[in-house]
Amino acid sequence: MNTIAADLEGTLTTGETWRGMAAWMQAHGRAGQYRRFFYRHLLGAVMARLGFGDKRAFQDRFMEGAAGLLAGLSQEELHAVSEWVVTNELWPRRRLQVLDELQKIQQQGRRLVLCSATFQPILEAFARRMGEGVVALGTPLEIEGGVFTGRLRGPVRSGARKAEQLRAFLRGEALFAAYGDSLPDLPMLELAEEPVVVYPEARLRQLAVERNWRVVE
Repeated sequence: MNTIAADLEGTLTTGETWRGMAAWMQAHGRAGQYRRFFYRHLLGAVMARLGFGDKRAFQDRFMEGAAGLLAGLSQEELHAVSEWVVTNELWPRRRLQVLDELQKIQQQGRRLVLCSATFQPILEAFARRMGEGVVALGTPLEIEGGVFTGRLRGPVRSGARKAEQLRAFLRGEALFAAYGDSLPDLPMLELAEEPVVVYPEARLRQLAVERNWRVVE
């Protein structure tokens, strides 16, 4: 059992990919485009926050739509956007306590895999900052002829799909530990010998207490 898995948003950082994308668009003359997209989804966001409907399903649909905002970018441009989002939103809000713990575990010779619904290039940019050898398993984007189509290559890797992607990556290897912060991380946490919940939402906290899982705060 040489592998550790960790979620990104809420677990390794309090930053959010969509906020970083919005800030990038505002800084690069695309504020109007983002506002139109945001207001089309505003009602759904409010309803999901109030508990009407499936919050995770809304977030997945939002991500699918947000991908379209970057359609037409070359792979080099997509790389630059990803670095910008991590530099200005995700990395400054990283949870140092959790990253320090993972770094110490890595120094023991274990492999770290980031598992997230976040777009693959953005997750890779965050992984690079965590050091050599950190693997990124995010939501893949469709590239044709070196240009991003604005579509995802498959479903958003959240919840059970994230766990399925991790299981395929492990190829039968047991998972030493997994870190997550919200209920959609549960399928991934249940794969691990040592599940760890990080600043968890209320429902996951209750479940962690019932199952005697470690809680990091």
